[in-house]
Amino acid sequence: MKSALVRILGHQATLIHGDTLVLDRWRWVKKNLKAVPSGSQSLIDVGCGTGAFTIGTARMGYRSLGLSWDERNQRVAGERAALCHADLARFEVQDVRSLGSREDLKGQFDVAICLECIEHILDDRKLMVDIAACLRPGGRLLLTTPNVCFRNISKGDDDISSVEDGGHVRRGYSPEDLERISHAAGFEVERIGYCSGVLSQKLTAILRTVSRRTSFLVGWGVTLPFRWVPPVFDNLATAVTKWPGYCITLVARKSGTLPANPAS
Repeated sequence: MKSALVRILGHQATLIHGDTLVLDRWRWVKKNLKAVPSGSQSLIDVGCGTGAFTIGTARMGYRSLGLSWDERNQRVAGERAALCHADLARFEVQDVRSLGSREDLKGQFDVAICLECIEHILDDRKLMVDIAACLRPGGRLLLTTPNVCFRNISKGDDDISSVEDGGHVRRGYSPEDLERISHAAGFEVERIGYCSGVLSQKLTAILRTVSRRTSFLVGWGVTLPFRWVPPVFDNLATAVTKWPGYCITLVARKSGTLPANPAS
């Protein structure tokens, strides 16, 4: 079904065949990353999953490299990039825990994105250092990760692993946590915020509940007609209810001279 949707709807399908939080993160990326002349800047997507954000940024003009340890995910990502005509996207199999060993990637990128990845990595400080090493002086980092204060969306959200087995190794991050690891890696924090508010979280909760009791396809179909609601009303509803955002967001810049064509 997923590949068929991509064939019909293009890149948009990669953002809506999962839960609503995926689209929230993409909307946040687009808000903080402007389109550039085709191929004029380079971007690395650390922990790219099945490539939705690598493809999206490539369509915005970036020469985008997506890294993931999962060979199947990278194969699927490549297929979707072709369907979306994202010619500037490419994918490599790479365990991001050993990103620092890739001498060929050091100092090669204007922008790095790392979305819902760092909470899976025990040595988060090393990952931040390795990401910084891939950036040119003045390069920017856009990062999202669970907010340590989020309210559980579904059963199992509090399951934390003590080993890197694919699950979360920490519940999330506070602004102080992000500032600490950013500064240690040589980043200057520009802003910290939140995304995925109360309506998005509630719709995702319905999707997960129905999927668990029936099937994902049924859960997806039940929630699909309401996908327009969070983008329109989530900010207002979240402000009124003071509901904590599920994701905490970071925009930071590597210390040094600005690149010739900064992203913002």
